[in-house]
Amino acid sequence: MWNLPNSLTIGRLVLVPVFVVLLAQGTTAARWWALVVFVLASVTDQLDGHLARSRNLVTAFGTLADPIADKALTLGAFFTLSALGEVPWWVTLLIAVREIGITVLRALLVRRSIMPASVGGKIKTVLQMTAITLLVVPWSSFADPDPFRVLALVVLYLALAVTVATGVDYVVRGWRIARGARAS
Repeated sequence: MWNLPNSLTIGRLVLVPVFVVLLAQGTTAARWWALVVFVLASVTDQLDGHLARSRNLVTAFGTLADPIADKALTLGAFFTLSALGEVPWWVTLLIAVREIGITVLRALLVRRSIMPASVGGKIKTVLQMTAITLLVVPWSSFADPDPFRVLALVVLYLALAVTVATGVDYVVRGWRIARGARAS
């Protein structure tokens, strides 16, 4: 269990409350630090998977813990941003329902078939991380923050659209797997 990819995943889980506390403080300095922590945690998300696959270090623990760490990071960010009034609650709740629902669906189907992440799912993750990054930056410390805030919202709603679309895709794939298992 104790290998570099799993250590990075555990590190990402440890960074989630640090990020949330920094973001919730509301000061410009704390927001910059929250951004640093979020970017660091996001990089570990890419790095741990790459290392696990390229060095044949994939473990059952990592397979389970990695998506939990990912969801903790993104949902922690969205819930905190909603609590701060920067992301509408309906957006956060829709994303949370999709993320938790698909995680449960994949867990229920794991005995029948592994449902790997789709290309759309990977694009969804990149868009969500980009949206969160843009939303966390303290744009108010810039001369004209409005164009950046608009960009952040455009990326947020694009991430939401891809999140919902890929959620529907996963449900359809899961339905086919479940039906195929019953027919056998």
